[in-house]
Amino acid sequence: MIAVWSLLCLCVLLSVLTLWLLRRERRAQAQLRAYRTRAEQLPEDAERFKRSQYFARIGTWDWEVDTQRLYWSEAIYGMFGYEVGAVVPSYELFCSCVHPEDRERVRAGELRCLETGENHDEEYRVVWPDGSIHWLRETGNVVKNAHDETIKMMGVVRDITDEKVSTRHLQQLAHFDPLTGLPNRLMLEQRLSRALEQARLNRTRVALVFVDLNRFKAINDHYGHAVGDRVLSTIAQRLQGILRASDTVARIGGDEFVMILESLSMELDLIEEARRICEKIVQALSPPVAVDNQRHSIGSSLGVAVFPDHAGRMDQLLHIADLAMYEAKRSGDNQYRLGP
Repeated sequence: MIAVWSLLCLCVLLSVLTLWLLRRERRAQAQLRAYRTRAEQLPEDAERFKRSQYFARIGTWDWEVDTQRLYWSEAIYGMFGYEVGAVVPSYELFCSCVHPEDRERVRAGELRCLETGENHDEEYRVVWPDGSIHWLRETGNVVKNAHDETIKMMGVVRDITDEKVSTRHLQQLAHFDPLTGLPNRLMLEQRLSRALEQARLNRTRVALVFVDLNRFKAINDHYGHAVGDRVLSTIAQRLQGILRASDTVARIGGDEFVMILESLSMELDLIEEARRICEKIVQALSPPVAVDNQRHSIGSSLGVAVFPDHAGRMDQLLHIADLAMYEAKRSGDNQYRLGP
């Protein structure tokens, strides 16, 4: 009886051991299959990573600060205007590619990161071999060894050229008239504010001239907006042509323009100076504007306000010049009026 019981226990023990060995073998085989699958996928994953960097316009880099060795991922070559493998990345090459006006700032940011350990974040321009200019944003931080010594910087760089173009376009729309390219009302107020501040410091005058085109509405209604737009563009060019570099002409809407004339001497006779300025404007606008073999005569009405003679604040000057312009318009064609 004891022998039978012992034999039964031995059979059970052998069954359990066999099951354990089978499970262990299956687990080992599963791990081996997973390893092989992962090994097969590694090249594909690496290729996906490279493609994602390329399409995202982002790349990785690391710089050994002692040896000056610089590593670029493949996406970065194109950001500097090179084919992959066409050049050997180095810190010297990197510095030569950065726009000369940005090099000192970029270098200072990197040194600050190395000295303090704070994150590096810089936007800068690079000049491609073909001479074109592109924008990059570089971020990174330091890597230290076991002795707490800085051995390298690592980070990413991203092409932000399109973002910069979009930003400039939005700024252009926000501050300039899309038809004529002249400053709009917002930019006019900013420039007038700066002009008044400078005039207070230098004890000089600023003349503000409102210009209204008398027969523009009839031309626009009769010949259409396309012709009207070309007339406005021509008028804008003529007004720009009589200004000094320090002066401004803006289109504030419709057929109304405003001119800012800065740094006028306090010693000049105010009435005589206003006459000289307005006659120059009328003379520039008097010749007919030719559009599609049709000549269009444009009359003008001018209103002038002068700082500090007529007012000391921007809103007051704008109001006075506007009122003077409407008074000139009631007086006939090609007339001007000086504020009270």
